[in-house]
Amino acid sequence: MPELERLHAGHAPAVLAFELANRAYFAASISDRGDEFYERFAERHSALLAEQQAGIGAFYVLVAEDGAVLGRFNLIFTEDGVAELGYRVAQHVAGRGVATATVRELCRLAPARHGLHTLRAATALANTASQRVLTNAGFVPVGPADPAEIGGKPGTWYQRDLTDGE
Repeated sequence: MPELERLHAGHAPAVLAFELANRAYFAASISDRGDEFYERFAERHSALLAEQQAGIGAFYVLVAEDGAVLGRFNLIFTEDGVAELGYRVAQHVAGRGVATATVRELCRLAPARHGLHTLRAATALANTASQRVLTNAGFVPVGPADPAEIGGKPGTWYQRDLTDGE
């Protein structure tokens, strides 16, 4: 059974392997991270850990029994009690409910672990899979997203109230 784990230094090799293996798949629906991201991955990973330590965000990985990363799930704290959610899952598990189940799990743990009452997420209009994940996890559309916020593509902001007890 895959486990949702808080990102730590030891995850770096598996996270890089996940990003490289799924690069083309991700680029089909969201902006490519660019070669520099991969070339300077160790620095970026360390920076994320520093942001997490500083309380700027909370970063999670979904780890398979063999240690492979199946997905990344990020919470960026934007204001008191509110965070923006970002996520990506490996192509070979896409469409199997992995993202939805993990987003639901984050919604359950976010209030107690991070003091959150609201999660927001933006997705491109063309990314119907991500829209399904969000709606199946209890998010509702709340308005248009600035294309600059989602790789230059038109999109929608979704939101979930975490005090609803689900």
